[in-house]
Amino acid sequence: EVQLVESGGGLVQSGGSLRLSCVASGFSFDDYAMGWFRQAPGKEREGVACISSAHRNTWSADSVKGRFTISRDGAKNTVTLQMNNLNPEDTGVYYCAAEWRTCTHFSANYDSTSRPPQYGMDYWGKGTLVTVSS
Repeated sequence: EVQLVESGGGLVQSGGSLRLSCVASGFSFDDYAMGWFRQAPGKEREGVACISSAHRNTWSADSVKGRFTISRDGAKNTVTLQMNNLNPEDTGVYYCAAEWRTCTHFSANYDSTSRPPQYGMDYWGKGTLVTVSS
């Protein structure tokens, strides 16, 4: 059974930090790009950051560049998102996801008319809530 289990969400003040973790099981972790989406109330789900499988190339959304860092540990089947200098616009449910090999769909910035089923992801976690107060 495939599982992506997120942890680390919570309530933090503006300017603070959180560290999200996602533990994967049930599939070949090293063959998949891993990353994070987020969804704020009433908004489309958006890709936040991704790290590819073999070459460990990373991508992050412009809105989080310089503040969020993604990393992965193949020995622990874990992907981590370090989030610094958080602001209220970062509030939302953060979902861990897996895409075969590359970050193509993570970085596609789909809207409601263009997005493929499951935003092109192969696997999803259930999400963890991040709330940033002003």
